[in-house]
Amino acid sequence: GRDIAHNIRNGHCLSIPQPPINIMMMHYTTNNTTDGSSERLSLYPAYSKTAPQPPAHVIRNIADHNNQMAAASRDDEETVADAANTLAEWRGNTVPEKEAKALRHVFDDLQDHFGYQRVDPRVRFNNTNLARLGNGGTWFGDLDFTYDIKGDHCNLAYIGMDVCVDLTPKLVHKHGQPMLKDYGKTWVYVYLRQLTLDKVKSYVKTGTGWDVSDDGTVFDPNRNLVAIEAKMSNQTGQPKPSVWVAKDKNASEQDMSFSRIGTVQDVSSHPSQQRIHRGVGIFSVSMEVEGGPNVRPTPGMGCEANLCFTLVSLRTWGITDCVAPIVHAPSKWY
Repeated sequence: GRDIAHNIRNGHCLSIPQPPINIMMMHYTTNNTTDGSSERLSLYPAYSKTAPQPPAHVIRNIADHNNQMAAASRDDEETVADAANTLAEWRGNTVPEKEAKALRHVFDDLQDHFGYQRVDPRVRFNNTNLARLGNGGTWFGDLDFTYDIKGDHCNLAYIGMDVCVDLTPKLVHKHGQPMLKDYGKTWVYVYLRQLTLDKVKSYVKTGTGWDVSDDGTVFDPNRNLVAIEAKMSNQTGQPKPSVWVAKDKNASEQDMSFSRIGTVQDVSSHPSQQRIHRGVGIFSVSMEVEGGPNVRPTPGMGCEANLCFTLVSLRTWGITDCVAPIVHAPSKWY
């Protein structure tokens, strides 16, 4: 295969002149066996909706959030929510019935994600109450989402997007200076179409009123791809984002299934898997807005929101050599 280790020049991804990735969206089923499909739940909200909290890399205790809807679960799954609701089982976890329905819809059936599947996913982005972190002027909030599943409106803390996840090795030092610190452990580059990100931003605007900034993205004009930095959980004792691979890429729509091969951190350590994986990434999303220390920013004040994506799970049906990865970031020093 073609060597895909290409450098970044002037802050942009180089591209291999090959046809665009042709990703077929299907209805996928999962094999509910105890060794390959169950997932450990963890509450991992990036930011609290009600009070100042640590940033995304700090995991909060489930007991502190008994009455909140989950936010990002790391290994492939979700929240333990209000025990007063009707409960159901999903992948070894007991969750409210509607949440289980939304989990199956997003994680198992890969429905209503952003990208190639449908022009307008049937999901609403809900407004969030921003909370100030510390004594500064930066305000944070988690987004949650309401899915219209055959007329039943179910809330969930995750969205899916057609993406390529970059697990290729990186240049971690240059002239003795550290670069791309903790790559593959606490964050990875995720590549997606500009149209896909624009659609997500339009849903944010419609649901919350906030315009979304382009800060933190790297645009490749040659292929209309955008690179974003997706956070990942890497705390000891906490679930990490997991990778699920199609068992048979030639299977029919009804027979397609996925098998879990490990966490992103584990998979990226194997040379045979250090490639760019294409599929559906499932993310939690938080919002960051710069404002005054004493005045909560609101839409229309002239501020833009920055989105923070946290990778929760990856459903992949193969690798691609059609996307050139970022190898190092010459303008960034960590």
